[in-house]
Amino acid sequence: MRGFDASFVERYRARRARQSSDAIPSAPFAPSAPSAPSAPSAPSAPSAPPSAKPVPCSGLQPRVPGPVSRPQPPPRARVRVLGIDTSLRCTGLAIIDAVGADMSFVDCRPIPNPARLSLPACLVRIADTLDAYLDEFRPDEVAMEGIFFCKNARTSLILGHARGVVVATCARRGLPMHEYPPARVKRAVTGSGSATKERMQRMMQAVFRLPDLPQEDSADALAIAMTHLHARLVPGR
Repeated sequence: MRGFDASFVERYRARRARQSSDAIPSAPFAPSAPSAPSAPSAPSAPSAPPSAKPVPCSGLQPRVPGPVSRPQPPPRARVRVLGIDTSLRCTGLAIIDAVGADMSFVDCRPIPNPARLSLPACLVRIADTLDAYLDEFRPDEVAMEGIFFCKNARTSLILGHARGVVVATCARRGLPMHEYPPARVKRAVTGSGSATKERMQRMMQAVFRLPDLPQEDSADALAIAMTHLHARLVPGR
């Protein structure tokens, strides 16, 4: 048996010690508990800006806003229309003022010619009375009843004389003249082209709120002037 080697024993003990330390299991890993979330910090109040000292400025004044001025529409012009219902024995005259679609009654009257007057005397009376009427009211435009079919040739001839005097008197003053057929006038005022004289009178009394029923020739003259004003508002009607 060989002698005991001390160095071998030391090496053996050291190896056993290392094996023993490796065989001891390590403690299992335990995750640490999550920490509680910290409360959000309150926002800090903004620091007040440093007070600015007013800088003196000479010669400048603060501008104070004034009321806003809006352009006003131009005023609508007034139009005065003379309506004429021509007849030898009784010619009707009427004056209507209009501003846009607003109409107002001014005057209406007949030019009566007695039966004892001759044709020339009746024509002179119509011309003189109409001339004075134009001086009194000074219309801007004239509207009259147009030529219509008449069965009696003599009646048509007499009416033509009266119309000629009326046209000449107005044309001498340079007034623009417009003609409308009787059926159109009746239709424009009453809605019927065959309205009676009485219906025309009552319609004119109601439209212009006249205290009394106008004379029939004056009512026709009012209707003619009213028809012309309607035609001015709606051209082509």
